[in-house]
Amino acid sequence: MRLPRGGWPGTRDKQGKGPDPLRVRDQKQFRDALNQLRGGKSYQAIATASKGGLSTTTIHTVLTKDALPTQDFVVKYLPACGLSDTDQKEWLRCWEALSNQPVPPAGHGRRWEGLLGGGRRRLRARLAAGTVLLLAAAIVAWQVHERDRDHFRDQHCGTSNPDLVTGEDGECTGVTDGSDGSAVFGDDLKPVMEAIDAENSDVTDGGDYVTFAFLTPLSSADANALTVGQYVAELEGAYTAVEEENNKDSRPKIRLLVASMGSSERAWKTAVDKLKARKDTEHLVAVAGLGLSQQETVDAARELSKADLPMVGDLITADGFDATGAVDGKGPINGLARVALSNTDQLTAISKELGSGRRTAALISTKVTPNGTRDLYTESLQRGFRTIAGLKKHLDPNSDFAFDPRGGPGAILPTISQNFCNTGKTIDTVYYAARVKYLPDFLDALAQRSCHAQPITVVTGSDAAALDPKTEALHNADAPITVLYASFPDATQFRGPDNPDRGLYNAFVKDFAAPHHDQQFPVRLLTSSYWAIVAHDAVLTAATALHNAAAHGDGPTNLPNRYAVRNELYALRNDAVAGASGHFGIDANGNRTRTDTVTTVHRLGQALPKTARRTN
Repeated sequence: MRLPRGGWPGTRDKQGKGPDPLRVRDQKQFRDALNQLRGGKSYQAIATASKGGLSTTTIHTVLTKDALPTQDFVVKYLPACGLSDTDQKEWLRCWEALSNQPVPPAGHGRRWEGLLGGGRRRLRARLAAGTVLLLAAAIVAWQVHERDRDHFRDQHCGTSNPDLVTGEDGECTGVTDGSDGSAVFGDDLKPVMEAIDAENSDVTDGGDYVTFAFLTPLSSADANALTVGQYVAELEGAYTAVEEENNKDSRPKIRLLVASMGSSERAWKTAVDKLKARKDTEHLVAVAGLGLSQQETVDAARELSKADLPMVGDLITADGFDATGAVDGKGPINGLARVALSNTDQLTAISKELGSGRRTAALISTKVTPNGTRDLYTESLQRGFRTIAGLKKHLDPNSDFAFDPRGGPGAILPTISQNFCNTGKTIDTVYYAARVKYLPDFLDALAQRSCHAQPITVVTGSDAAALDPKTEALHNADAPITVLYASFPDATQFRGPDNPDRGLYNAFVKDFAAPHHDQQFPVRLLTSSYWAIVAHDAVLTAATALHNAAAHGDGPTNLPNRYAVRNELYALRNDAVAGASGHFGIDANGNRTRTDTVTTVHRLGQALPKTARRTN
């Protein structure tokens, strides 16, 4: 049996672009086509490109016999030949189709001559025996094939995509363009993944496009995860920016890859390595997103920087987490920009809100994530509380408490809270340099401390935007608690008359709420989180740099490369980006400009207590 001539119905003709998997009809043609894919490269060159996955002996053996290669060989061989992810998938589909065909017996000419020389009876007997043996061999071969294919798919999130990886806990991480199924990263992402697949299909049909990647932890399944489920709005905001840009009369169009680092960003290296492998074959020119301000993110950013890929962070707020690399003191992170508000921006705004009255402030802090790696966000907050003039003056040196989240916050936070009642001073303010994940437990502990009637104000960073305003401890009249944090304006403030850029925000909301290839995104996500806005603006920043590079390029048909995009990224001054959060630019260190116009202090719980000036 052979595949139909000309390939499967409804496929595009790819003549003139090398061997076409849609025109391969048997195992020999498949082997010959694999040889052609080498493009004249030696076996040694292919073995080297496979990074240890294949040896020259294996390549020679496979490519000089007519048997269908194993799927494992094909998966390692195709990228070593420089094929894009899309082309690899077509070849793997061809392999799957061919692997279901019966293999004709070797030496069939001589065997039939022997059968015909023995008379009809012997011929029938041998035919029957041969048929049984052939059928048995076919069944065994089919079973082996099915077992190998099932094993491969089990390792790759139930798909034929080698760039998706199933973890030991069953979580899917890695890179996809959306064509591997809408639920590979979870059912909650189905609508946006369906839209990404459809949009990418339209873009690649047009031919004039480059590739962006959105890198983030697309799961909160792990109990240690710090993302609190806001990644759905984040990816939907990022996609909305891509769709907006592709609908404009500008070139080139943008194809979007989704790269998940997994819960707690533990699989960051898998995702980053997959992206680095695609940078040339798929014309990858920018990476947006990047995750939270933690050690895994800075490690990922440094790896991408070494690959000369420009990056635009959406959520990273830690001071020095920019092109300077001051966040960990290991040197510059070339190509990194960000659109979030830095921790210094946030805490400076809060210090003004607190007023001039005297306070006595305790400090609660963590330095590590639940993974045991550095939490750069909390480190930066702690440093800000100790150095910003309007905050450090209130610190009580004897009320400094640190905890390790791996030791169980639910156990230590009540002890810390009770300590506020056992000091000779009245603790009326707490600087909280820890994650919002533990904040509800801390508020509960404050409400139950023995001196709970004493009003107390908790000051923290933008992570608190994920705190549910209906948290019970915030509405207990017997234990007055106020939470202050600074971030972007909320939805009402963005739409309000005091926002000169409200037209930009309203346009974003309209685009976000519109159908996306028959998929709908819930608008309520825009009121419960700012992640969609910053993800949108991160992608838009990269897209603005891209289109500037295209406009300033050598010709109307040349595609900008990643170096051109990086150059333009650092030239986005004078409010060059018209984001959902307003107009802004990128400074020489990769930081957002005009942060003072959008940094907003938010209050949750009770009214901010008035503090009288006291004397010691």
